Amino acid sequence: MVWFLEGLCFLPTFLIIWSSSTFLVNYLIAVLRGDVDVVFPYISDTGVNPPERCIFGLMATISAFAGFATMFARYKFVQKLIEGTGGMAPLLNVTTLILAIFSCAGMCVVATFQETEIRFVHYIGASVFFICGMIYIILQTIISYMAHPYGSSKLMCHVRAVFSLVALLAVPTSILQISIISALMTLFHWTPNQEYKLHVVCALSEWTSAFTFVFFFYTYIQEFKQFTLRVDVQLLEFT
Repeated sequence: MVWFLEGLCFLPTFLIIWSSSTFLVNYLIAVLRGDVDVVFPYISDTGVNPPERCIFGLMATISAFAGFATMFARYKFVQKLIEGTGGMAPLLNVTTLILAIFSCAGMCVVATFQETEIRFVHYIGASVFFICGMIYIILQTIISYMAHPYGSSKLMCHVRAVFSLVALLAVPTSILQISIISALMTLFHWTPNQEYKLHVVCALSEWTSAFTFVFFFYTYIQEFKQFTLRVDVQLLEFT
């Protein structure tokens, strides 16, 4: 059997490839059209003008649904671990599912409301996406350590801890500085000045946060080979 068809590992595999393409394809189109600078554009800036806007909206929405499908499968996997081994409170697992819902909903808002149209809604969606995503991977790292030796290996737990640390540093920096710089100006082409340094740090934090989330799901692939999900259909008789 092809490795990505084992269990449910096709879910995180598709999510990684599709989400990376969402960011990179729109970046390349925006740069080739001259809509943004080659170096350090914001992710949202690469999806402002058509046709990037249409492509980004479609691809980001698909990424959000793929992300939720992956995180829901992870939730069911951890639920099964709790039933079989105990060792952690089910509430912790339920909390990660709630965070997954909010994070994916935030991404849908980002895809739907461009920053040049309804900026406030766009930034609210981005903040919800990044903050809930950051807390999600931190809690999943904690769950991984608590469930060990079941589920993931010790090495994979440490890898997730590194991703959590990077997210914990990058996400607050990104959100704080975006809120500051968006109050100053909205530019798609920057020139070196006092605000440019702030813009560079902010853009780097945003890209780092996004790809930290994307590659965190790479750590799910090995575990997702271990299980499958099925749907039970029950017909109710009406009298």
